[in-house]
Amino acid sequence: MAKSSHPTRDRLIETIAELLDGSDPEHITADQVLTASGVSKGSLYHHFEDFEDLLEAALIARFSVNVDATIDALAQILATVGSRDDLLKALRKLNIYNQDQARSSFRLERARAAGLTYSSPRFHEALGAEQKRLTDAFTDLFIEAQNKGWMSENVDAHAAAVFVQAYTVGRVVDDIAPEKVDPAAWIDLVMHVVDKAILN
Repeated sequence: MAKSSHPTRDRLIETIAELLDGSDPEHITADQVLTASGVSKGSLYHHFEDFEDLLEAALIARFSVNVDATIDALAQILATVGSRDDLLKALRKLNIYNQDQARSSFRLERARAAGLTYSSPRFHEALGAEQKRLTDAFTDLFIEAQNKGWMSENVDAHAAAVFVQAYTVGRVVDDIAPEKVDPAAWIDLVMHVVDKAILN
């Protein structure tokens, strides 16, 4: 259940989200957040069950921004493409953006956040709700493609939605490798799979 917004609560989330730009979650302390935000310890624990609750809220807020941006991009694709070729071009453009090396920190943060869900049922539920929003948006795109005859109905739209996200998050394997895969070769492979196995 989503918690209502409050200026102090929002300030704490914004502060920890800013600190996440320069630190790993496990290196951020409550004292750092309180000093940077100017919020009292009492106020922190009025709005959050514990410090981990605040950290989780900030990670979800950061993830939600990217979910919203991707959903907007998918809605734009649905509203503008007029053919299978147009859809392939739009998906290539989206993949070039999502797979770019400049997005490596987001991919790593997303993978790290997913890992943190194993020790916190509360975080698992909240992050899962955001993940579902993103998966549903991709699923809607593929169902629309099937309705228009641009994608085989033999492919499960939900499975395809999870798959296209999995190869993006899975790119962290290359993000941390000393020798990177050629970006153009990676996009070509991704689009070959999308063209031949998903859209079919």
